[in-house]
Amino acid sequence: MRLKQLAITALWLCAFACNAKQIAIVIDDIGNHQRDLELLNLPGQVTYALLPHTPFSQHFAYQAALKKKELILHIPMQSLDNKALGPGGLTLDMQKWQLQKTLGHALSSLPHVKGVNNHMGSALTQHAEAMKWTMEVLKKRDLYFLDSRTTPYSQAQTAANLYGVDNVARHVFLDNELDHSQLAIQLNQLKTIATEQGYAIGIAHPYPQTHQFLNRALQDLQVQGFELVPLSTLVENKSIRLATLQKPNNLTP
Repeated sequence: MRLKQLAITALWLCAFACNAKQIAIVIDDIGNHQRDLELLNLPGQVTYALLPHTPFSQHFAYQAALKKKELILHIPMQSLDNKALGPGGLTLDMQKWQLQKTLGHALSSLPHVKGVNNHMGSALTQHAEAMKWTMEVLKKRDLYFLDSRTTPYSQAQTAANLYGVDNVARHVFLDNELDHSQLAIQLNQLKTIATEQGYAIGIAHPYPQTHQFLNRALQDLQVQGFELVPLSTLVENKSIRLATLQKPNNLTP
């Protein structure tokens, strides 16, 4: 019995110790342009966030499925500066049924997605009630949530935890500046975080400069000791870590 318990403990420890230095990179804002399809040729397990009801989102999803690439829904949410959201946007003036119907319609249009993250959303993600309504939908569909962290006051992960929705948060925006040297600085910051805590999540966008930079930089990750993984891998690893911390230490000497 003791050997069995020790073996189980070893498996739990290996679940995150053996998966050290993992990086997930999410490309946001996919679907408006045909050139977005070229991003599917990026090396490794990049995750793509699709805007709903856009001209190329469904074709992109189909092609991504053929290449076994992970997809999430990039749902537009109201920002503090009230920028135009585009189709499928969630706003603060919506009632619960309106928000959930709009989100459900967007999800139904892209059935291959494994999770959701926010497009903009600096206003909506601060609103606890709206985040609860969002998480109700995700819980029913067994989807995870990536908080893009467009505001330090986001209530998204608090609501996700309340409803039992698996969730993670962005660490670094890779391409707020498109100069090659700045892209390299941001990627190095992501690597530093992954080295320190075992994993890191970066968000980028479908800019030609970003595409060109990542096409070369992602090929070097494995040589440098990093593993590029789908975002869901980090979501699952977080769940394992939390379960490990909550698991009572009932081993007997």
